[in-house]
Amino acid sequence: MKTMKWSIEQLLSKRFNHEPFTFRELVDVSDLKDRDEQIRDISLVKVEGEGDITDQLASFHLHLTGKMVLPCARTLKDVDFPFTIDTIETFQLNDKAFHRELADNEEVHEVEGNTVDLLPYIKENILLEIPIQVLSPDAEMPSSGKGWEMADEKRDKPVDPRMAKLAEWFDHNEEDS
Repeated sequence: MKTMKWSIEQLLSKRFNHEPFTFRELVDVSDLKDRDEQIRDISLVKVEGEGDITDQLASFHLHLTGKMVLPCARTLKDVDFPFTIDTIETFQLNDKAFHRELADNEEVHEVEGNTVDLLPYIKENILLEIPIQVLSPDAEMPSSGKGWEMADEKRDKPVDPRMAKLAEWFDHNEEDS
C-alpha cells in the first residue's frame, strides 16, 4: 500500500514521459472511524487514477471504490454501504500566480511544502459520501407504537358533519370525471 504522495519534482518529471501517468493502489483509511462515529468499519479503498501534469498544475482524475459499515437508522444493526466516487483534485505546483479559467466547481489546492498528498482529499471525499441515513434491507417499519398508529390512505376518513355537503359535492364531481 502506498501513501499517494509525490514530490513536485517527481510530478514535473512525469510531464516528459511518453506514457500516461496512471496509478492503481489500495489505501488504508481506517482512521476515518475515529473522525466519524457512524463509520463502524471501512475496507481498504481502491484508488485508480490518472494525472495530468503541466508546468503549473497537477490534476488527478480519481476513481475510488470501497465499502463502509454504517448503522441502520431504524435498528442500529450493521449495514454494508458500498461506495464508488469519481472526483478530480487539482493542485498548483508553483508559487507563481497563474490565471486559468477553471470550471465553476473545480477548486485548486495549494501544495504544502514540496509534496502533493492525495490521501487527505481521498478521505474527505469518502466522508462526504456518507448518507444521512442507511436502512438495513431487513428493517421493517413498525405499523404502530405507543400512542400512534400508521394511517392507511384507503381507509375511509370520518367526515366532519359540517362539511358533509361539500364532501358529497366532491364525490359527485369525481364520479362525473
